[in-house]
Amino acid sequence: MKNKTCAFWRFGFAPAIFCLLAASCSVSPPDEESLLLYARSQSVYHEGRFTEAANMLAGERRFAPALVLRGKAEYLSGDFAAAEKSLKRALALKPHDAEASLFLARLLRENGDVPEAQNLVEKILGNNPFDIRALRFAAALARERGVTGEAASAALLDRAVEAGTESAMVFLDRARLRWSGGNRSGALEDLRRARALLSDDSPVVKAVAILESIISEVSQ
Repeated sequence: MKNKTCAFWRFGFAPAIFCLLAASCSVSPPDEESLLLYARSQSVYHEGRFTEAANMLAGERRFAPALVLRGKAEYLSGDFAAAEKSLKRALALKPHDAEASLFLARLLRENGDVPEAQNLVEKILGNNPFDIRALRFAAALARERGVTGEAASAALLDRAVEAGTESAMVFLDRARLRWSGGNRSGALEDLRRARALLSDDSPVVKAVAILESIISEVSQ
């Protein structure tokens, strides 16, 4: 029995423990200075100062959330080459990060690599079938295929609505799809639902009201 126990420790349990320890220690936790820099760069990012936020995080190599933020800032400032590197580095550290995957998918679509963008969004939905932003993006990709993709786009937006998280943008997306498909009443209903979710001072409210009036006039 003793020999069997030793063998199990040597060839079974011990290597598994060492693997777990190695995995948990492969990325060291960020120090206090890195966390403070990340917090400051988040504030700059949310103010729309994307280039400045990216520059603040230029030296980051191992803290995945900071790499994702840098990649997003680089993407939104138009530096696609730098954004791709940052987002891929973040995904190497955290392969299932939905935010990094979604922004990388958007970047790839901008660069014309639609199949790889599709692969990334499918991975996101494989982990979370009701990720609202991924569903909207997948619906947009389907819609870009033209008539052949309209049914798939509609199904994805229906799933986003069924997810239970009310999103004005989902209703706006679906309203546009329904309007282009000749479903005027459905488009109007989605526009009304979108408007109900928007604050009165939202710049989108006026555009929604104009769309409603146009569709109503055409429908008469």
